[in-house]
Amino acid sequence: MAYSNILVGAGTHPSQPAIRKIDVADLGDALTKGIDDFYAMPTHAMFLCIVYPIVGFMLARLAFGYSILPLLYPLASGFALVGPVAALGLYELSRRREAGLDTSAAHAFSVFESSSVGAIAALGLLLLVIFGVWVAVANAIYVANFGYASPSSIEEFLHEVLTTRAGWTLIVVGNGVGLLFAVLVLTISAVSFPLLLDRDVGAAVALLTSIRAVARNPFTMAVWGLIVGALLVVGSIPFFIGLTVVMPVLGHATWHLYRKVVEPQDSPSPTLPPHEKERRSAADFPVVLFPWAKK
Repeated sequence: MAYSNILVGAGTHPSQPAIRKIDVADLGDALTKGIDDFYAMPTHAMFLCIVYPIVGFMLARLAFGYSILPLLYPLASGFALVGPVAALGLYELSRRREAGLDTSAAHAFSVFESSSVGAIAALGLLLLVIFGVWVAVANAIYVANFGYASPSSIEEFLHEVLTTRAGWTLIVVGNGVGLLFAVLVLTISAVSFPLLLDRDVGAAVALLTSIRAVARNPFTMAVWGLIVGALLVVGSIPFFIGLTVVMPVLGHATWHLYRKVVEPQDSPSPTLPPHEKERRSAADFPVVLFPWAKK
């Protein structure tokens, strides 16, 4: 029964959410609302997404210090494949703000107490597997063009990649394959995670709904994917620091895009434990930043 709930949710007869047809103007409106959410909750969003520049620096240090420089680009670009999981807290904050509920930072972690957490974990694991496969494929493409020997310096690596036939083959084939992985992740996660936060429908229904949403709006979703990719590149250029703004905006905008694509209906909502308002003092800091560490 537990496994059944993870796949199809709490209902005995899971229904398929209805999908709307949207256009490019809806994407602009979703981004505008995402920016508005970011302005309204900047501390929360940046706190949740500060991990991105940290991971970026860690990836760079790993590559420079342990001779896996050829994997730096696949790791950095592929990290966006698990972005929908990292943005869960942002979806929740946008949901709560839309409903007129408290949007304090602690509520971003309430997704871990939701009855949909099993389905969310299942889809998150799927994205992690896809990320791992992408890194392995990227490494295989590099080995096919340059062999197993590691570059002796950054200068040598850049020279081989940018000025040789093998390097251009690596760039074209690697980015082409990466595009296929990006399309796959966009298709299965465009609305699946926001849907699981909003309704107790299960992983299978959420994944199928996301696929149907992309199939119903192929051009608009392709434009959305290009917008996401372009903003991630812009945010990554200054040592990944820009992602502390780009990721929150995209996370909030994704919630509003979900609202535009999926028709509201009477599916059961995930159950969440009640949160009682507590009086806190300065002595509680920084414990209050980690709501799971309660007595």
